[in-house]
Formats: sequence, C-alpha cells, structure tokens
Amino acid sequence: MVVPNCKYGENGTFIFADSGLNENPDAQSLSEIALSSSKSFKQLVEKEPKVAMLSYSTYGSAKSDLTQKVIDATNLVKEKDKELLVDGELQLDSAIVPEVATFKAPNSPLKGMANVLVFPNLDTGNIGYKLVQRLAKAEAYGPLCQGIGKPVNDLSRGCSSQDVAGVIAITAVQAQKNP
Repeated sequence: MVVPNCKYGENGTFIFADSGLNENPDAQSLSEIALSSSKSFKQLVEKEPKVAMLSYSTYGSAKSDLTQKVIDATNLVKEKDKELLVDGELQLDSAIVPEVATFKAPNSPLKGMANVLVFPNLDTGNIGYKLVQRLAKAEAYGPLCQGIGKPVNDLSRGCSSQDVAGVIAITAVQAQKNP
C-alpha cells in the first residue's frame, strides 16, 4: 500500500497482511505471515520492517479467543526472529500514530511507527486495504503471494492498469532478488 501525503508507515508505504489468501490463520500461521511480510517489506522498500500484530485490543484492553490468537502469534514471531521489531496485540491507531501510542501503548517498541500491518484474518485485512485504497486514494499492489519458491502475485478484479503495471514491476524486483 502506498498512501499519498501520509506521514505514517514508511512515508505512507505499508505492507498489509494478509488481505487476499488466508481466511482465518491460527497463531502459528499468523506468525509466519508476519515473518514473510517483514521480509517482503525489506526487499521491496529497502527499509527496516516495523511489524504490528493488529487486533481490536491494545495490550489486553479486551480479552477473547481472537485477541489471544494475536498475542500468541506475536510471541511466536519474537521467538522465531529475535532481531525483528514486532509488537502486538495493538489497535491500528496504537500501531501507526505516535501520539496515540504514547498513552495506549507507552512501552511499545514500535512507538506508533509500524510499517507492516498484520491483520488477524482475511475479513479485516481485505476490508482494511480496500478502505485505504478507496478513501485515501492509495495505490494497492497485490495481493503479493509470499512463502512460495518463485514470485507469484495476484490482482484484484477492481484493479486499474496502473495497478497491473505496479504488480509487474514488483514481481520483476522479486525475481531479480530471488532467482
């Protein structure tokens, strides 16, 4: 996602995951989505990923099986990659707005500066990306398919010719970096 005139993320650039394939990933799958997405961000944007594991709750403001899944997935990511900057469970505003993070998540290592947003399921990811794309006039490239041996990407049926060209360019970059 590339959001014009946006001070959040990496100058308006984000990875939204998963917005196209995994309907209701368990904590293990969600952790793998986060790890793959962080690698994609680093490869495509050439900046350090800052991963937010999103929920409707920030640090236990609500408790349910849904929030626990995100907490468990966050812990798995931290176990698998001790160097990755990741935090969760976080509401979106705590993840990307530094002023909100100071009071909702004051101990978060992200400090409201996330650029990789991991949604807990396909509903939230797909709705989130389409909201941002349409309301903020963002460029939405993908879905980018991760965890596959060679670059494979997809396009939404509602995409523009510019979206097609963008996904082709991304796929070419992926192919050059992962021959």
